[in-house]
Amino acid sequence: MTPTRPETALQSEAETKITASDTALHRDMANAIRFLSADAVQKANSGHPGMPMGMADAATVLFTRFLKFDPKAPDWPDRDRFVLSAGHGSMLLYSLLYLTGYEDMDIEQLKNFRQLGSRTAGHPEYGHAAGIETTTGPLGQGLANAVGMALAERLLNARFGDGAVDHFTYVLAGDGCLMEGISHEAVSLAGHLRLSRLIVLWDDNSICIDGPTDKTVSDDQPARFRASGWDVQSIDGHDADAITRAIEAARASPTPSLIGCRTVIGYGAPNKAGTAATHGAPLGDDEIAGAREALGWDSGPFDVPDGVLGQWRQAGHAGAAQRRDWEARIQALDEARRAEFERTQAGDLPDGWLEAVDAHKARVAGEAPPWATRKASGEALEVLTAAIPEMIGGSADLTGSVNTMTSRTEAITADDYSGRYLHYGVREHAMAAVMNGIALHGGFIPYAGTFLVFVDYMKAAMRLSALMGLRVIYVLTHDSIGLGEDGPTHQAVETLAGLRALPNFRLFRPCDGVETAECWALALANRDGPSGLVLTRQGVAAQRTEPDDENLSARGAYVLAEADGERAATVLATGSEVGVAMEGRALLQADGIPTAVVSMPCWELFDAEDEDYRRRVLGPGTVRVAVEAAVSLGWERYLGSGGSFVGMTGFGASAPAPALFEHFGITAEAVAGAVRKQLG
Repeated sequence: MTPTRPETALQSEAETKITASDTALHRDMANAIRFLSADAVQKANSGHPGMPMGMADAATVLFTRFLKFDPKAPDWPDRDRFVLSAGHGSMLLYSLLYLTGYEDMDIEQLKNFRQLGSRTAGHPEYGHAAGIETTTGPLGQGLANAVGMALAERLLNARFGDGAVDHFTYVLAGDGCLMEGISHEAVSLAGHLRLSRLIVLWDDNSICIDGPTDKTVSDDQPARFRASGWDVQSIDGHDADAITRAIEAARASPTPSLIGCRTVIGYGAPNKAGTAATHGAPLGDDEIAGAREALGWDSGPFDVPDGVLGQWRQAGHAGAAQRRDWEARIQALDEARRAEFERTQAGDLPDGWLEAVDAHKARVAGEAPPWATRKASGEALEVLTAAIPEMIGGSADLTGSVNTMTSRTEAITADDYSGRYLHYGVREHAMAAVMNGIALHGGFIPYAGTFLVFVDYMKAAMRLSALMGLRVIYVLTHDSIGLGEDGPTHQAVETLAGLRALPNFRLFRPCDGVETAECWALALANRDGPSGLVLTRQGVAAQRTEPDDENLSARGAYVLAEADGERAATVLATGSEVGVAMEGRALLQADGIPTAVVSMPCWELFDAEDEDYRRRVLGPGTVRVAVEAAVSLGWERYLGSGGSFVGMTGFGASAPAPALFEHFGITAEAVAGAVRKQLG
């Protein structure tokens, strides 16, 4: 097997770590993890002690002999990433962070495991404490995040070289992670891209909550990974030397690696080891006492002998020299490259990008093209990807439909990581989770597209985007019955309501080319959470035809067309139905009913506006009608008790789009009729 780096480089890096070759020392260091974990779960009367006890040996080898990290600089860009995909075993990670000397993970945090206000949540939560690289718990998500991290490492390396970017991503995954469907998508993609810096330690303990895994699964996991192009090893997960040899081999592999660590869940527990009883419940005082006796651990709860803690702290300090060497290499870069590296790591957008958006808006307003908003999005992306080189695009085998590839985004391949566009294939769930990993890694802004209805495949990962506050942009096209003949299987009538219910997620549904450009600008400027751009398949009339440097969409909703005369009615709409609202307004104005149309591209931004602005836009004392080709859930808070809704009440149908809008009564005449009915 040909190493990806010279063997001497691998050895010199390993030599900076504690070797812990003494069997007794390794045992004591691993036991520190075991008993901190068991004691914390016992004190909380809640948690999962089995996995930390079973994987303590592998974690000890990884953190003392291989992992490149510095607790004093936990966000050092060239650190190795450690992802605990089996997030239920969170005390393994918290114990490691305490033992290696992360300042915000003291012993009191371990004693307050799973308590309100502690950093030690039931499952690791990104942002709660340094050293937590991603939020895990929903099984398989961490593994897929790690694929994104490993990909981002290769992309950055292609741009800045080995001196600036040269690190590994390690994953601890359990049987449940590998059962989840997302793992199949992520593993396949990682193998296809030959992400050789990705190493997965599989806790092969053959136990799940219901009991032995042979109740539920008979997969040959090593064969599965080999079939996806991975290097695979199977070892005794309690043999420190075997673990060391396996990781050394994996680091030299030209492909991603799986190391199957055959372990005993709840290792050391005299009666419960190897059973589901250790998986998700405290061991009990008597069982912990028996484990202490069996493993020769004389210290009391939360007490780590000074010698053992000192060895762990030495392991934590070992990375400081590597970090300083890296800092020197960064300083040696030429000024422009160093500035670009630091800018993208900080997440700052480049100078001039907003001016490029404004120039594009002016052109679109002047030309007033009747584009589908998916087309308008593609046109905006052509400008944005030229102005913002860290944008990394993609799609789930729908590039020509979602218009996410531009002339600036060449394909990323296993042979060329300099590209900016990833063909994810039909892997929507992994696509979303991989984008989370790219965003978590830093240096890039990921975006990718699929049809709106396929949000249901991605939702778990999208929820984690929001929970972690990641700048990930979802391009969601074919947004309604307007997609036409593909029918109700593809017509997402309920999905908008679900996404609007998701905290910290901004959903944008622009009405034309100008609003689409504005919504893209807002999504890119939002560093605190994900955004979804919901876009039409069908063409729509241009509504904004006057140049305007102000981003009107930034307030979430605005009066697109004020009433001619004292306002009697207000019609609220999003996306393609803004055009329907404008046609309805024309009918009402012709009848002498002064009517305003409010475009509402982003409810979340509108809700954040002050009450006075919201009242003025909604038109106090006026009749209100909302029109949207989706179900009504959520509109009631804008319509009030007397308002009415024109939209969908059930699933769609297969037919040309104009026929469907007529059939389901989403028309200008229906809007005007709803206003007249309220006016009596």
